[in-house]
Parts: sequence; C-alpha cells; structure tokens
Amino acid sequence: MQAILRAAQDEQWPVQIAAVISNRADAPGLAFAAQHGIPTVVISSSDFASRQAFDAVLQTRIDAYAPDLVVLAGFMRILTDAFVTHYQGRMLNIHPSLLPSFVGLATHKQALLAGVRIHGATVHFVTPQLDHGPIVAQVAVPVLPADTEQTLAARVLEQEHQIYPQAVRWFCEDRLTIVDGIVHIAETTTV
Repeated sequence: MQAILRAAQDEQWPVQIAAVISNRADAPGLAFAAQHGIPTVVISSSDFASRQAFDAVLQTRIDAYAPDLVVLAGFMRILTDAFVTHYQGRMLNIHPSLLPSFVGLATHKQALLAGVRIHGATVHFVTPQLDHGPIVAQVAVPVLPADTEQTLAARVLEQEHQIYPQAVRWFCEDRLTIVDGIVHIAETTTV
C-alpha cells in the first residue's frame, strides 16, 4: 500500500486515493495514510458474527467513497462471493507467487518445498475463486540454493513494490481490458 501511495505521489498520477480501510487497528498502513492526509477507517472483523455481516458493512463503507478501483494490499481476509462480485473488474490484489501456482498462505514455503527454480508475484483482478482471476502482471525471481522462506519473501516483496503500483497505474490510465478472462494492456499513445 505504501509503495502504491508513494508511486502515485512521486509520479503525479491524476488520481485521488479516497481512503485506506483496514480490519485491524494496528495495521501500519493506517498511520502512513493518515500522515499523508488520506482518510482512514477501521472495521474490526472480530466485531461481526459472520463473514457476510462484515463484508456488508465493509462494502457500505467502501461505496461511500465511490471508488473506481478497490486495491487489496495486505488485506488478508477471504471475501464473500457477493462482495467480490460487487467489485468485479475493479478490484485488484497481489499474491506472492506466480499464479496459478501456490495459492493460499505460505507461498514461499510451498515454492521451496516444491523445488521450483523460479518464484514471484502476481497482480490479478479478484474473482470469487481464491487467488485466481485475470492476471494483470507477474514478476519472477530466481530461487537460490541457499534461500530460506525469509530471503525468498524479501526478494519477492521488493518486486511486488514495483509491479503493484504499475498495475494500479495501468488501471487508472484506463489501459486494462479483460477479454475472455485475459487482461489486455493498451499501449500508451504519445501526441
């Protein structure tokens, strides 16, 4: 989230970041957003009896800002199908693997146990199927013989901070279209 905010400011994207919303009051992104004058909201998921109830309130709070795009960045909750469908085609997520490989949690451990030589990250549109959806961008990093989960995670995260802002910018520039489940990125035009 911080990498996206910094890129938007540094590169002067013609966008307004409406709010940063978290289900955890201790999320570091909330303080960072507040320091940059961005409204913050905390909706504690533990205050709700069901995932559906939480998602309904979350959706209402998001919709109050009328965003063109919802960006999941460190939001580690499985969202209901109804919530995801409501934002279909305008909600992005990043996953620390080269999807469709290694869905779910502990992706770096999964990669090391599988003995893959290349690992990475994927930015994708969110669909009801967990860690699937049309792929916007991917980046690969080599898996080194001495890698641990931590060293591999650090190299992947460094690359995530590059591709996620880029994917968000493409969306904001209206360069992304989805045709038959495949994302197409329009070339930039210069005048």
